[in-house]
Amino acid sequence: MNMVLEALLVFIVLTNLLMLGSSRLGVYIRAGAMQGVGLSFLFFTGEAGWPHSHIVLLALVTMVVKGLVFPSLLFRTIRQAGVRREMEPYVGFTASLLAGVAAWGFALWVGGRLPLPGVIRSDLLVPTAMFTIFTGLFLIVARRNAITQVLGYLVIENGVFTFGVAVEAATPFLVEMGILLDIFVGVFVMVITLFQINREIEEIHMDTSKLAALKD
Repeated sequence: MNMVLEALLVFIVLTNLLMLGSSRLGVYIRAGAMQGVGLSFLFFTGEAGWPHSHIVLLALVTMVVKGLVFPSLLFRTIRQAGVRREMEPYVGFTASLLAGVAAWGFALWVGGRLPLPGVIRSDLLVPTAMFTIFTGLFLIVARRNAITQVLGYLVIENGVFTFGVAVEAATPFLVEMGILLDIFVGVFVMVITLFQINREIEEIHMDTSKLAALKD
C-alpha cells in the first residue's frame, strides 16, 4: 500500500510542476482536476481493509468537487473570457519550473525534520503537502491572470488537504467536510466575480494588474 501512496504523491508533485511550467490555462485546470482526483484516492491508502463509510464519503465528495465541479466552473470562465494562455507572467515559465524544483528540494529537507504527531504513512506526505502549498502561493503571486490565481487558491487548499491526510487521526471528519464546503463557496464566489469583471469591462481580459484602472 505504501507503494500506491508514494505513487500518488509523486503524481501530485508532477501536476504541480506541470502547472508551474505551462502557459495554457486549460493545462492548469486539467492538472488541478487530476490533482484533486489523486487527493481523493489518498484516503484509500490508510489502514488495511475497506475504509469506514465516512472516509469513502469524503473521498467521493473530494473527487466530484475537485475533479469535476471546480474544473467545469473554470473552463466555463475561460470560454466566456476568451482567454487561453497566461500572458506576460511576473516570473517566466522556465524560471517558475526551476523555482519549483528548488522548492521541492527544500520541502524534502524541511519535511524530514518537522515534528509531527503520530506515525506518518510516508516520508513524502509532508514534503508533498508543503510543495503543493508553495505551488499555489507561487501561482497567485507570479501570475497575472485572475483565473490562474483562483486555481492557485485551490492548489493551496489541496496542499492543506494533503497535510490533513498526513495527520488524519487528529483531523475530525466534520472539520474536513466544513473546510471543503468553505472552499467550494469561496471558489464559487470568485468565479462569479470573474464573470462580472469580464462582462462589464472586456478589455481587462482577466489581467489582475489592470484592475487598478477600475473607477466608480
